[in-house]
Amino acid sequence: MKKNYPRNMIGYGAKTPIIKWPNDAKLALQIVLNYEEGSENCILHGDKTSEAFLSEIIGAQPLKGRHINMESFYEYGSRRGFWRIHKLFQEKKIPITIFGVGMALERNKDICNTIKKSDYEVASHGWRWIDYQNIPRSTEKKHMKLAIQSIKKIFGNRPLGWYTGRCSPNTRDLVMEEGGFLYDSDSYSDDLPYWEIRGKKKQLIIPYTLDNNDMRFTTNQGFNSGDQFYTYLKDSFDALYDEGNTSPKMMSVGLHCRLIGRPGRIQSLKRFLDYVLKHQDVWICKRIDIAKHWIKNYSNL
Repeated sequence: MKKNYPRNMIGYGAKTPIIKWPNDAKLALQIVLNYEEGSENCILHGDKTSEAFLSEIIGAQPLKGRHINMESFYEYGSRRGFWRIHKLFQEKKIPITIFGVGMALERNKDICNTIKKSDYEVASHGWRWIDYQNIPRSTEKKHMKLAIQSIKKIFGNRPLGWYTGRCSPNTRDLVMEEGGFLYDSDSYSDDLPYWEIRGKKKQLIIPYTLDNNDMRFTTNQGFNSGDQFYTYLKDSFDALYDEGNTSPKMMSVGLHCRLIGRPGRIQSLKRFLDYVLKHQDVWICKRIDIAKHWIKNYSNL
């Protein structure tokens, strides 16, 4: 048993703070749309193999050449999926956070222009949509810089939120070292934001989700139908909304253009949004809104 164990297994524990969201909401609901298409593993991007993650080909293996089917699944997200999802959120007047990968955004001016006109936050999802587990620290640091520069160039302001997704043991250190992010979402460890302190540095963590996430449509033991996705989201919402009577929490929902953007899945998202909008005392917001609220009111937790 190490005395200086680097993981925090306790968190808020039995002393979960009773926090207040704006307008005394019982629940803060935050929806993320991941934009990754055009930055995944592909030999056209200088990679050694094709992508094998989060597509309709469950259990796909990386190929040493171009994987045309895999490429076209990702292309669906940018060509059609984004627009179907965007239309839904605009109709419902729901603000969302875009987890945008720099290289992917660079390849689609139309989508970037549409995001600029919308009430969306653009947080950084890195420069590439690849697994950074075994990437050299120096390369990951370089990619973080490229990601920040890319979003600043396209949208006029640097991103204030960070989420790698397939991160490495170095990612959190690099985020804190860079120093310009109000929040980091490479965590799934709580239903509330929390502070991570390393030495004299302090970083706000806003946990994300891999269970309230459409990625489970394309994983083993995942969702086989829209009904399953809707039911899972509804159950999560109901549980947290009920807890909010005495101890308000946060709920994240994760979406991908090439996944929930399919006609056979979008209806489940629509049904969930309609269900949520029937409830009072729900703060539907962007992640940056949660970050600013937490920094203003709970900097000492």
